[in-house]
Amino acid sequence: MMAGNGNYVLRTSRMVYGLHRSIWTGQPLKKLEQAKFFPPVQTPMLPEGTFNNKLAFITGGATGLGKGLAQNLSQLGAKVVIASRSLERLQETAEEVSKATGNEVGHYRLDVRDPEAIKEVFDQMESQYGLPDIVVNNAAGNFITPAERLSANAFTTVINIVLNGTAYITLDVGKRLIKAGKGATFLAVSADYADSGSGFVLHSACAKAGVEALTRSLAAEWARYGMRFNVIAPGPIETKGAFSRLDPTGQFMSRFIGKIPVGRIGEVGEFTNLASYLLSDYASWVNGQIVRLNGGEYPCSSGMFTGLSEVTNEQWDALQAMIKTVKGS
Repeated sequence: MMAGNGNYVLRTSRMVYGLHRSIWTGQPLKKLEQAKFFPPVQTPMLPEGTFNNKLAFITGGATGLGKGLAQNLSQLGAKVVIASRSLERLQETAEEVSKATGNEVGHYRLDVRDPEAIKEVFDQMESQYGLPDIVVNNAAGNFITPAERLSANAFTTVINIVLNGTAYITLDVGKRLIKAGKGATFLAVSADYADSGSGFVLHSACAKAGVEALTRSLAAEWARYGMRFNVIAPGPIETKGAFSRLDPTGQFMSRFIGKIPVGRIGEVGEFTNLASYLLSDYASWVNGQIVRLNGGEYPCSSGMFTGLSEVTNEQWDALQAMIKTVKGS
């Protein structure tokens, strides 16, 4: 049930003649023709040293988007501390990122559902590294299920990881920052359906909606203490993560790409560039925002007439001729 990230994420795949091929199903994921106009750029967009002398704390930092962001921030000068439930993955990621960037990467084993464990981690972190300048709430859990099959325990587990975990982390470190008179920047990772709702992920939609409300509320209240709060709501992004629990056969994503106007899924580097910008001083006037990163999927899926993109020019000629014959209102 638990996963490194609970948003639309697609397990590591390989590129074969313009196709994404899911390594767990073998199903090809086409890029649409228009994708050629929207090539992904994944190199860090911010200047070297942007995060020099900054300390970043990332939950769910051992895998997926959290791992990508840890590397990006470290590459740009930050000292990064990652947290996750798997000590083995934490150690592997910390060593890998540190070796790649030359900067220290700390790690703590942590279950974000446990307020006492969070307190202990921040006690240790404050003693070892100091209080963070950047806090990223990325830990999540998700899976697909009809609501009538959703148990109370499963619902509570996801709420505890996503919503309660984010709140526990934010409130614990936030109170410490207030007491110390130190500002910081917070970022949470959500999903589009937190706003729209969605069938078959009721538990996650409720949890993510709570995270967005928490973010907006604290953006209004704690800016006076020097803190900013924002959210990224990503669409499908190619990463080793949770999509095996959201699309176990790969068939859904093959069809879903047709609903993404730019014609492709996202890349980790696109997420990390946006996240790094929002966490940087370049975005110091960005506060309380939910930023969508989805290739236009959200307005496409929600628009009543978007499906008309499949109508051919010849069919439009016929339709417009019919419309012109209509009299009155």
